[in-house]
Amino acid sequence: MRFGILLALLIFAAFPQVILGLETFVARDFGFFAYPLAHFQRDCFWRGELPFWNPYNQCGVPFLAQWNTMPLYPPSLIYLTLPLPWSLNFFCLLHLWFAGLGMFFLARRWTGNNFAAAFAGVSFAFNGFTLNLLMWPSHMATFSWMPWVVLAAEFAWREGGRKIFLAAMDGALQMLAGGPEIIFLTWLIVAALWLQSFVKKDFSRATMLWRFPIVIALVIALSAAQLLPFLDLVAHAQRESGFADLRWSMPGRGWANFLVPMAFGTAHTEGIFFQHGQNWTSSYYLGVGTLWLASLALWKIRERRVWLLGGIVFAGVIFALGENTPVLPALRKFIPQLSLITYPIKYIAVVIFAAPLLAAFALANFQKIKRRLLPLGIILLTLIIVIMFWTRLVPLPGDDSQAALSNGVSREIFLLLTGVIFFALAREAKSRLLQFAPLLLVLVAWLDVFTHEPPQNPTAPADIYEPNLARADLEMNPQPELGGSRTMLSPAAANEFVSFATSDPKNNFLAKRAGYCANVNLLDGVPKVDGFFSLTPRESDDVLSLFYRTTNADFPRLEDFMGVSQITAPDEMLKWQARANFLPLVTAGQKPVFYDYVNPLSALTGNDFDGSKIVFLSSPESASVTVSNQTDVKILDSKFGTQTVDIEVEAAEPSLVVVAQTYYHNWRAEIDGQPTPLLRVNVAFQAVQVSKGTHKIHLAYEDRAFQTGATVSIAVWLGCLTGLLRPPRRKNN
Repeated sequence: MRFGILLALLIFAAFPQVILGLETFVARDFGFFAYPLAHFQRDCFWRGELPFWNPYNQCGVPFLAQWNTMPLYPPSLIYLTLPLPWSLNFFCLLHLWFAGLGMFFLARRWTGNNFAAAFAGVSFAFNGFTLNLLMWPSHMATFSWMPWVVLAAEFAWREGGRKIFLAAMDGALQMLAGGPEIIFLTWLIVAALWLQSFVKKDFSRATMLWRFPIVIALVIALSAAQLLPFLDLVAHAQRESGFADLRWSMPGRGWANFLVPMAFGTAHTEGIFFQHGQNWTSSYYLGVGTLWLASLALWKIRERRVWLLGGIVFAGVIFALGENTPVLPALRKFIPQLSLITYPIKYIAVVIFAAPLLAAFALANFQKIKRRLLPLGIILLTLIIVIMFWTRLVPLPGDDSQAALSNGVSREIFLLLTGVIFFALAREAKSRLLQFAPLLLVLVAWLDVFTHEPPQNPTAPADIYEPNLARADLEMNPQPELGGSRTMLSPAAANEFVSFATSDPKNNFLAKRAGYCANVNLLDGVPKVDGFFSLTPRESDDVLSLFYRTTNADFPRLEDFMGVSQITAPDEMLKWQARANFLPLVTAGQKPVFYDYVNPLSALTGNDFDGSKIVFLSSPESASVTVSNQTDVKILDSKFGTQTVDIEVEAAEPSLVVVAQTYYHNWRAEIDGQPTPLLRVNVAFQAVQVSKGTHKIHLAYEDRAFQTGATVSIAVWLGCLTGLLRPPRRKNN
């Protein structure tokens, strides 16, 4: 309880304006990805809908199946039921606290030392990497579960019984939080720990052989409602083996940032510091105290968990270096699935997990390592000085050498201050004053990280997220609406927004909101052509790539078909201009042209393409299509919901009805209440064939993978809860 209160106070001291609701996180993906998605999910929640489909981005894209949208993660109820944006900020900071608490319990279990555990808990919650994760609620939640899953899994194979159900539920909650890479790394650590215990014969190998696989099977079953839709989307999405490159690896000089966090980089977007060539995390600085202690543990302590943690640290750094060593590129050739993990810097997560535990082992064995304190402290001090001269004498283009110098000096001060506290801890006879040295060490470690670079999570007034703020200011005419028309960020503007940045977080966000950058259109309920999501149906990605993989792509006929009524004005990324020839999102009567006779992507971009007169179909669709020419059809009515479309048509003869919405196999079609095939047309869009007469067409999103997974998950959750709550059996005398 004392540690929980201390950690809560440190979090409050770091973010008082956020916890009090005076300001909100805004930087980078928090403002342009996480918050808009939470807003959309909240709207669906209060309409009584599960958010299976997002019709506002990318002409429609699966939402629940994305996984990192957290639609099935129970703590999401915090921001679904409490007022935004405060509740989403609180959600992130609550998981920051939960992360530190989990590391406290794990370190205490492994070291048996409360002080060591407290230091590890603060170190895990407050380091550059974990603080960077605050901009991704999903990653923050997933990472916070890492120590809990490791702790619970170890209990499960050691003790069995209820601990198996507890470990399974912990693992499932991490799964539902939705950070695939961190989940993968967590279970690699668990597997390594299990293997070490198995080899050392800590427990009955027979029980270990069945308990651990049962935990994994239960985790999968408990999270099947989320995993099955995700795996289904992956099978139909643009990401395949080889999709991810090695961008944003840890730079070759990146080791220096463990000691001087502002070396070899600069502060740019919203004043946040980044290394050159690495823009995924703004920092992975552990603090000089944690680095000092972790290094001492590796140097002096002969304990097999320390060796395992040392191996994890070594592997994490090598893999994080990515393209800067031959290891990861070579391994990806043997295991192509590793290329699904974007940005090698993410492997640094295991270093951030292992280092606080190593520091805890050092503090728990302080009398063993205290003679090595001074030599290692001198080495660290020398390295900081060397890095300071290095940044001064051999700077990289764009380096802020003066900032690096000041940063190095301040780290030296913290190193010396930490050394003084270590000296106090090493004294055999302690005065009453020195009894406060452990608390002082924790506070200094926190302050070291809190001040190690400019704020990683700048804030702004909460009213920047006010719904319909940009809609009211822009006063578009015609106004794009769901089912009516769409906006389109031009390729040139999309590229400009990548590099566009102002130093003020508020102005930076408001400017990009006016340009409907990324997913901020969700705050205004304005549909648009592009978006910012990890997974997109493969064919949809092919079509959008026609625009967004070049800077000056202009295909007006395709834009007409997609219902683009507003597009970024030329050379003015914050202004919009109306388009006059856009088509309604529901059209009918087109002549079918089959792919056997034409390259569909090339045809869609041609000047002779007219989406009101012709439609391209793949050869497999030909068997169910009897229409051969352009026909006479009237669209009597059309209505779009979040995951439904209702259309009424009057056809003089058999005809095609085309919907300019992304085709995905989970959509189902009915005509007058009877199922009918849903056709994929124009590469990535939808159509149905109707017979002569007046008909009512109903399209609905039906995720059968979710239905199957939910049935399994509910049954297994009930079973696990029953097993967990069942009274233990009494032993006979």
